Amino acid sequence: MLEVKRKTDPQHARPAPGAISAALADFVANTKDADIPVAIRGRALHHILDAVGIGFAVSRFDYAKKAVAGLGTIAGKGDVPVLGFPLAWAPRDAATINGLLCHGLDFDDTHLAGVIHPTVAQFPAVLSSAVMTGASVRQMLTAYVLGVEAAVRIASVAKGGFHRVGFHPTGVCNAPAAGLSAGRLLGASEAELRHAQGIALSMASGTLEFLEDGAWTKRLHPGWAASSGIAAAAMAKAGYVGASSPYSGRYGLYRAYIGDDSGCDYSLATAGLGPQWELLNTAIKPYPVCHLTHGCIDAAIAIAARHELKPAEIASVEALVADGIVPVVCEPIANKRRPKNSYDAQFSIPFLVASALIKGKVTIAEIDTSRLDDAEILGLAAKVTYRTDPRSGYPKHYSGEVIVTTTDGRRLSERQQINTGAPELPVSDAEIVRKFEGNAATALKPAQIEPLKALILSADSDRPARDWAAELGSFH
Repeated sequence: MLEVKRKTDPQHARPAPGAISAALADFVANTKDADIPVAIRGRALHHILDAVGIGFAVSRFDYAKKAVAGLGTIAGKGDVPVLGFPLAWAPRDAATINGLLCHGLDFDDTHLAGVIHPTVAQFPAVLSSAVMTGASVRQMLTAYVLGVEAAVRIASVAKGGFHRVGFHPTGVCNAPAAGLSAGRLLGASEAELRHAQGIALSMASGTLEFLEDGAWTKRLHPGWAASSGIAAAAMAKAGYVGASSPYSGRYGLYRAYIGDDSGCDYSLATAGLGPQWELLNTAIKPYPVCHLTHGCIDAAIAIAARHELKPAEIASVEALVADGIVPVVCEPIANKRRPKNSYDAQFSIPFLVASALIKGKVTIAEIDTSRLDDAEILGLAAKVTYRTDPRSGYPKHYSGEVIVTTTDGRRLSERQQINTGAPELPVSDAEIVRKFEGNAATALKPAQIEPLKALILSADSDRPARDWAAELGSFH
């Protein structure tokens, strides 16, 4: 019966061998700068601005300094700046660390249906590749947009399947997409771009084991994908042969990583290429925590604003979450109620809902290590339970509902069907700028913020990317 469904249902039918990689290669190789609408290019600059601001904010954290110190012992000297540090490394090394920096706070953009962070891999990949090849910043921006479009479609096929088996699509799906975006800048042909995807298949990686103990490893995933894509593109350009059917093959991306691909919609890999820009469906985060928690945070903040409850007045809290995200943000419940470190806290519904109810907000301060021993927050987190939400919009929306029962018997509930930042409730360009300014201010002098903003938002010209990157590297 399953095979019959695959043959008759176009969503589940596997495409012809190599069809997806060929379509993506054609799209990336033949889309001209002018084919990307001005509005899309402008929004793309704001997504890059968002990522750069986060990168600078992350540069002051201990894990970032240790990553730079460790990779610095093996990194080659070069012309690609390391965000927030007085360093310039070789292209692949710089892409690795810049991806880590832009992703470190888990504050970066997310394509909701793909459950993937695209900018934090695609921007480091094209920044390094544009400097390496002497491209202009306009060419760099075009390659970035095309890489994002490829990455989110590759991830969307799985319909949340990567998370269910413990893989992180940001690391897995950005690798072949970075092969495309880097390959575009390296001047790869369509055939070479097909090979780049096939090569990157053997480099794609990133597991969710960090959820067990708050390990720092997830932060590495987008940078590793970016550097893998650069390597794959360079090897393909030199004639190295990659797998011919990297997506739908017998051991292609979905069957190898997910196992049972019957839930995959292969048509999403190429749906709307060209006229439909998925960048617009890529959400900017209002909170520096796992995007899957945002609906419940929205709901808890709304309850806090309306009722101004004291923790002692709350008898219990119930959070409604999508079934598919329970292992990521709700379990094991004992660990989630008492996170061991800030990364643990960023993936904890109990801790974040409790913080939102007490503080009325969730910012970098709320997940700082110094807050993890807050007796009020931990006391309330111990009262937070969860159940699956039959009305959840996941993965299209990261819905959430919070129900508070007070000690005097009141039942206060708030539902956020569409999370703030989703395409239907977007964060505006002006709000992105304010977010950037706040993040950048944690690492830079006030006089540096406006020039840095102007530099990023002007990156759609004939200016050599090497010169632009050198100016970017002067900020630290």
